[in-house]
Amino acid sequence: MTRYERLAGLELVVEGYELERHERKVSSDFTRVTTVVALHGRGHVGRGEDVIYDPPDHDAMPAALGLGWAGTFGGFSRRLGYLPLFPAAPVRVASRDYRRWAFESAALDLALRQAGLSLAAALDLPWRPVRFVVSTRLDIRPWLALYPALEFKLDPVPEWDREVIDAIAATGSVRIVDFKGFYEGTPVDAPADPALYQAVIAAFPEAIVEDPALTDGTTQVVRAAAGRLSYDAPVHDWHDVAELPLAPRYLNIKPSRFGTVRALLECIERAQRAGIGLYGGGQFELSVGRSQIQQLASLFYADAPNDVAPMGYNEPAARAGLPASPLAPPSQVVGFGE
Repeated sequence: MTRYERLAGLELVVEGYELERHERKVSSDFTRVTTVVALHGRGHVGRGEDVIYDPPDHDAMPAALGLGWAGTFGGFSRRLGYLPLFPAAPVRVASRDYRRWAFESAALDLALRQAGLSLAAALDLPWRPVRFVVSTRLDIRPWLALYPALEFKLDPVPEWDREVIDAIAATGSVRIVDFKGFYEGTPVDAPADPALYQAVIAAFPEAIVEDPALTDGTTQVVRAAAGRLSYDAPVHDWHDVAELPLAPRYLNIKPSRFGTVRALLECIERAQRAGIGLYGGGQFELSVGRSQIQQLASLFYADAPNDVAPMGYNEPAARAGLPASPLAPPSQVVGFGE
């Protein structure tokens, strides 16, 4: 029995749903908007988080879907594929997966709660402490002053000159460098600068190299780092892995990119069989989505440099009192997240 089959057979009753909008100023100099989908049935509530980045798509959430259901989680998942989750076409194609994941994860949470099970119990896997890194484009020194052992996932930007690169490298705290080479039309777009690629890849010889763009100027240096190459943005299911421009050594697993629980678990299983290292990724979740990615990391890749830090690390300024890595595993939890 596959991991997905263990979940697909869970009984699920859905009687209705509500939508909860969340907003917060975060570290990448923008206001994050997400929407929590709250399904209810048999006295329980299951939640999932829509992490679409374009606020207009949150203004057009589907408020009158016929979601009444009595059957299995797997059957409900199939039904979602036929429902109009977008009243109007989204700004970006990838947003369709993000919204689908919000409803899927809410349904899984509700099915587990109705069964009185945790995700770990349903999959017969142990919870483990979760190592995490902090993803930021801000100065890391204030964070290190408060948390000297903190590890980071950083986005190299054009402003990184040799002095900046050397100073960051000297901290010994960077575990992933994310070149954002597959983004277009977003606030985090990054040009494929051959000199920057060369300098960063050389300065961080142990760091995972995520999402580099392959151009005439960058291909040679990227190929030289093939043993630590990772992908994130292009991967929405296992079939995408075969289409990657270079074979990955690692994958950044962001559940919302996969849209469905089936696609997510299939990719995790097949990547593990193929010997590909996995680590978890986040989408600036503001609610239940953050604890869900932490739970998945605990079950499948707990010791990796997971970009699943508690939400406080996404705030614009460093502050004391946040949980340190590794996060303690969940205890006596029921459902999926929070």
